[in-house]
Amino acid sequence: MDYRPEGCLFSEPENQRYISSAEGLAEAMEQGIILEARAAVCSSSHDLIVDLPCGEGVIPREEGAIGISDGTTRDIALISRVNKYVCFKVEKLVTDEHGHLTAHLSRRAAQEDCMRDYITRLTVGDIIEARVTHLEQFGCFVDIGCGLPSLIPIDAISVSRISHPADRFTVGQLIRAVVRLVDCGRICLSHKELLGTWLDNASLYHAGETVSGIVRSVEDYGIFVELAPNLAGLAEPKEGMTAGQSVSVYIKAVIPEKMKIKLVIVDTGEEKPTPARFRYFTESGHITEWVYSTEGSPKLIMSRFE
Repeated sequence: MDYRPEGCLFSEPENQRYISSAEGLAEAMEQGIILEARAAVCSSSHDLIVDLPCGEGVIPREEGAIGISDGTTRDIALISRVNKYVCFKVEKLVTDEHGHLTAHLSRRAAQEDCMRDYITRLTVGDIIEARVTHLEQFGCFVDIGCGLPSLIPIDAISVSRISHPADRFTVGQLIRAVVRLVDCGRICLSHKELLGTWLDNASLYHAGETVSGIVRSVEDYGIFVELAPNLAGLAEPKEGMTAGQSVSVYIKAVIPEKMKIKLVIVDTGEEKPTPARFRYFTESGHITEWVYSTEGSPKLIMSRFE
C-alpha cells in the first residue's frame, strides 16, 4: 500500500468506489484498506463527522490521531481537519431502523499502519512526498503520510535565505523533501538539496539577459536578489529597495569559480511575488551526498546523508 499525504487519495477511482456504498465500505473494512473523505464537522466533544456519499462517518475523538488519547497530540490536530480530507479505516457499520448508515471510522488506525509500514522504514537520504500543513517562523510543517507530521527547518528550505517559510511555500502545497534525521520515529526533513546545485541553477541564466528576481537582503555594499530558490546574485546599490520586492535585473556577469552573479536592478514590480512552483533537479530515490559549491570555489556548501 502506498502511504501518501492526506488529500492525495480522495479522487482516486478505487477510493470513490469504496466510500460510495455500504457494500464498498464493508469490503474495505474486511480488507483493512485505508480510505479518504472530507471532514465536515468537529463536534463539541471533538469527534470528526465525515461526509460519505452513502451515509455519515464518525471518527471518535480518541480515534482522530495517534497521541490524542494520551495527550501527546493536542485536539487542535482534530479541529484543524474540518473541511479537509482525512484518511481512515472502517471499524464498524451500523444501519438504523430508517436505513440510515453510520460508519465508525478510525484515523488513528490508518496512521498506525502508515507508521509501522512506511515511516519506520524511512532512512536518512530518502526522497519523499509531503504536503505543507502550516507555516511558522522557524520552519514548515508537512504531512508525510496519513496526516503524520514532520518539520522542514527554515534554514533547510533553500540556499537563498528567506525571512519566513511563507516566502517559499503555501499551505496545501505538495512538495518533495529529503529525510535528514530519523530519531525514535520522528522524521526531520530538508528541501534545499532537491533544488539543484549552484551550477545547475546558474546554467539557466546568461550574461546580457534581463530576468525577474526577488530582493532578499539590502546591504550597504549591494542588494542580494534571488533568481531561483537556490541561486542569488548581488546587484549594485539602489535607493528605495526593500526585502520581498519583485524586480527585473540585468545580468552583467556569471562567475562560476567564485559562485557569483553580478546584477543591475532595472525596474521594480508592483505586486508582492507569490511562491512559485519548484523546479526539482532530484525528485525521487535516495541521496547520500549533495555538493552545492562549484569546483574551485573558496566556499564549500554541502550536505551528507548517512
